[in-house]
Amino acid sequence: MRPRPLPAGEAKKEARMISTLGSLLIGTILPFLVVLTVVVFVHELGHFLVARGVGVAVKTFSLGFGPELFGRDDAKGTRWRLSAVPLGGYVKFVDDANAASVPDFEAPPVAGGFRSKPVAARAAVVAAGPLANFLFAIAVLACLFLAFGRAVTPPIATEIDAGSAAAEAGFLPGDRLLKVDGQDVASFEDVQRIVMLRRGVAMPIVVARGDGQLTLTATPRETEVTDGLGHKQKLPLLGLRQTNPKVEIVRFGPLGAVLEATRETGSIVSSTLSSVAGMFSGRTSTDQISGPIGIARMSGEMAALGWIPLINLAAILSISIGLINLFPIPLLDGGHLVFYAIEAVLGRPLPERAQEIGFGIGFAIVLGLMAFGVVNDIVRIATG
Repeated sequence: MRPRPLPAGEAKKEARMISTLGSLLIGTILPFLVVLTVVVFVHELGHFLVARGVGVAVKTFSLGFGPELFGRDDAKGTRWRLSAVPLGGYVKFVDDANAASVPDFEAPPVAGGFRSKPVAARAAVVAAGPLANFLFAIAVLACLFLAFGRAVTPPIATEIDAGSAAAEAGFLPGDRLLKVDGQDVASFEDVQRIVMLRRGVAMPIVVARGDGQLTLTATPRETEVTDGLGHKQKLPLLGLRQTNPKVEIVRFGPLGAVLEATRETGSIVSSTLSSVAGMFSGRTSTDQISGPIGIARMSGEMAALGWIPLINLAAILSISIGLINLFPIPLLDGGHLVFYAIEAVLGRPLPERAQEIGFGIGFAIVLGLMAFGVVNDIVRIATG
């Protein structure tokens, strides 16, 4: 019996649905998975290489979680696998209880086991993952700076919003900003980076006006803006604008590109830590926290702009993953390092029960942060 043809209207709806799903897959999900897979692979490769270097036997190197899609065993017995859920990855040692590197306290010591190594060796293995992320980001940014230079906009205000914090502080068109809240600024981007973390904080700002300098004090105000991709968000702003800014391209040699990439990586780390501290103090809004939906959305948007923005996003995401993993939360690399530091001071590991409780608390915190990020992502999409 032949299937009945769909009416013309339903056929068009089905075609539009298929087209939309195809665009979502190719335009958003695929770039997200590529970027995430590369960054996760770099992180886990850091753990893997140092583990092999100190004699730890690695049972599994997995990209993704869940059932194995395909894999192979190498000459040293490590199972390299691609798993069904492509949202992360892990390196599992022979004496790990699970993919989160929680020790199997009930298992007897095994040859090549992670737990049998000195505390310094274990700390080196754990720290190698975030370090690999930072080094990867520096390498990527250095290559971009070397190939294309860096676009820099001089920190000169050509327009002042009426009634803004800058207008009330006495800024005038043509003022060149030299220092913001004690930090030297060389570009308008530097100014924006500092102001973003100073919501409601009165800041001294040194400006050059005419042949002299003066210090003005301004307090950034939260203002709703629409970015270049059409997203609305509330940001702390001074009200300084640039009309037809003159963009300068700064060129670098190999060493200069590496130094600039290292400086940029350090700046991103510093800004992120300041933002986290601001969330605890109430100076920075928690709506900046993103989950996988937000990262996927941004990956698609960067891919639409071209492969260079997507590569740049991969570097930034690598820095973020490296830094987040260093937070002192049990279950993350930083939590393991805290346990090892305590062990080094006491001369013995923490009691197994204390570690188990810590890992349980860490799991709850990580799960809660992920859920909070997903809620933020949905709210952003719903509000445009």
